Amino acid sequence: MSKKTATGHHLFFCANRRDSGKCCLNKLSKKAQKHAKKRIQDLRLKGDEKIRINQTDCLGLCSNGPVVVVYPQGVWYRYEDNDDIDRIVDQHLLGGKIVKKLVI
Repeated sequence: MSKKTATGHHLFFCANRRDSGKCCLNKLSKKAQKHAKKRIQDLRLKGDEKIRINQTDCLGLCSNGPVVVVYPQGVWYRYEDNDDIDRIVDQHLLGGKIVKKLVI
């Protein structure tokens, strides 16, 4: 795959914890966020003008979680594993195409 430039993207990983256990944090959102950060660092795309990754409190879609939102497009994704995170990085951030099968 040719390396493209991804500029101005901001990913927000839901990291909320609920007593019921039905929340993104209990569904390994921290692990996915860590994987995404490492992937972005490895691609040398980290930084204010490239790609930023943060966690946030509840995004209100617990039943669909774990959830990550990509801005500036405002695309909401549900992911199950690191392969899904890689698809979001490769297809959306680098390729400019929404990963339709993961959209909420």
